[in-house]
Amino acid sequence: MNDREHYQACFDLMQAVAAYRHQPIHRRLRKFAKRESMVHLDVLVLTYHLAWICRGSILEIGAFRGGMTVAAAWGVRDGSSAKKLITIEPGGSLRKHHLATRNILRSLKRNLARQGVAEQVTIVEGHSFEPEVVAAVHHALDADQVALLILDADADCKRDINRYGPKLMDDCWLIIDDYGGKADNCKVLPTKTQVDELVNSGQLLPLGYYGFGTWVGRWQGLMPPRAQ
Repeated sequence: MNDREHYQACFDLMQAVAAYRHQPIHRRLRKFAKRESMVHLDVLVLTYHLAWICRGSILEIGAFRGGMTVAAAWGVRDGSSAKKLITIEPGGSLRKHHLATRNILRSLKRNLARQGVAEQVTIVEGHSFEPEVVAAVHHALDADQVALLILDADADCKRDINRYGPKLMDDCWLIIDDYGGKADNCKVLPTKTQVDELVNSGQLLPLGYYGFGTWVGRWQGLMPPRAQ
């Protein structure tokens, strides 16, 4: 992709997201975001759009209460083809926050059910790096490949990309949260450092920066050799 094509791809994506502001789904996502999502409304719209247009399965790492999960599920539902949607969530609790919950997994499952998408989503409970979780994801995907990868867990996005990289399609879309944000967000520096390293090595192609600090781009299909 030359510079002109890269610029056009970035512009086309921004234009596509902006166009949703005049559609009913934008109002629905805005209403849902106020109650259940930490990410900016534009990121939910972006997630919906990419889930709709991508041509493969969707893997989310870090669902929390299901903000982006629901947006992706709505995108799959409104699209023209069936897709697998798998989300990894270790659970736990969050206190002293406007989205506080004593049981993250329970809140996630409740939100998926309330929004009518529970049957569309496969929840894998645990951390993305645990062998049993990796095995469960591979089992759920079977022969399918991932066309959209959403990373919103801890700050080690490079670990997750390396671990699940063999299942990513060439040009797989990626949404990575916490690339930017407030100075007191401890996830920002390591996330930005790792993403920039992957961009500089040619593994990731950046296509935009949305909301409060969410990076979007595409996978270029260059995997480093795995350690023996």
